[in-house]
Amino acid sequence: MKKIIVNDLMQKNYEYEVTVPIGKKFDKDFKPELTPKEMLELGCFGGKYMTDCKKEFPKDWFTNAKLCHEKHDAKLNYFGVNASQPLFVWREKGWINEEHDPRGWFQWYCRYYMGRRLPEEDHRQIMRWKNMRRHIAQIRKNCRAHDIYCRPKQRQSLLHWAYDSRKM
Repeated sequence: MKKIIVNDLMQKNYEYEVTVPIGKKFDKDFKPELTPKEMLELGCFGGKYMTDCKKEFPKDWFTNAKLCHEKHDAKLNYFGVNASQPLFVWREKGWINEEHDPRGWFQWYCRYYMGRRLPEEDHRQIMRWKNMRRHIAQIRKNCRAHDIYCRPKQRQSLLHWAYDSRKM
């Protein structure tokens, strides 16, 4: 086991253990189509997400990541649209686990991918991930196959949740 100590803008001295190999031993119901590295390279969260977290994750995740330290810039998103809600909305809706992942789902996914396991929180986040499939159904119902210009906001949203709508 490896211990990670996090000190960034949102967490001070947060510790977690990596108990499984990176990118391995996922829950049988969790089959993301994109890795965190791929998501960052494609462009997600307006480039603002995790700009202060580079020490926590593998250096190569950030080599070609589309990031903007100053502000959220929707042009950096793969589909060029804003598909994010402000963090305060996520907090109000109870979607954030302030203790473990104050930035939300993607932070949870990055840490899960790294090998951290928190059974109760993992189950909650995997259920949230599975619920995003409703957007896949809408794209399939309303768009021609492989028309990535159809429903760009839904497609960007799916990218934020590790689904690759470019293949639909």
